[in-house]
Amino acid sequence: MSTTSAAEAVPTGNTYDKYGSTNPVVRRLMSNFERTLGELFLQASPSSVLDVGCGEGVLTHQWALALGDKRIVGIDLDDPKLLAEQATRTAPNLEYRVMKAENMPFSDDEFGLASAIEVLEHVPDPAHTVAEMARVAKDHLLVSVPREPLWRGLNVARGAYIKDLGNTPGHVNHWSKRSFVKLLSQHGEVVEARSPFPWTMLLVKLR
Repeated sequence: MSTTSAAEAVPTGNTYDKYGSTNPVVRRLMSNFERTLGELFLQASPSSVLDVGCGEGVLTHQWALALGDKRIVGIDLDDPKLLAEQATRTAPNLEYRVMKAENMPFSDDEFGLASAIEVLEHVPDPAHTVAEMARVAKDHLLVSVPREPLWRGLNVARGAYIKDLGNTPGHVNHWSKRSFVKLLSQHGEVVEARSPFPWTMLLVKLR
């Protein structure tokens, strides 16, 4: 079951640069995260991609290069730091657009796959966002979130965010693996449910 805290969401950017970290533990965790994500992306074999909450465009750019000439669109909020980072990660088939995910100006089934990687824990209405993603995608959803209560427990163990009981700033929704599968199953079959420590990652075949 997802819950919403009173904490204010941090809508743009990473509160911690996990992709660029030099910490050996973080690098090992992220290596497993990116490997698992890459396997699911290859399994989906998308004809085109909408990356919701693309942030600095790290993954979006990697996927654009992997897709060849297939279309990929990354969307996020209007943040100068994000826009500056996105400008350093370009490709002929890649487009960045500024918008919210609640009501996207895309047609039904416009993309093969819609992704939200470490995004849904930040949005005010994740069920609506997922439904909108399912509307604009015709084949798959690819999503990941921190696995709870494991995530908060690990933060407490390392002495982080103690005042907030280990909750990372900006995380306003929290799921166990089971509750996250339940949410996504409303839109199709969860064909892969992976748990790269300490995340939950799902590939959903849409109805």
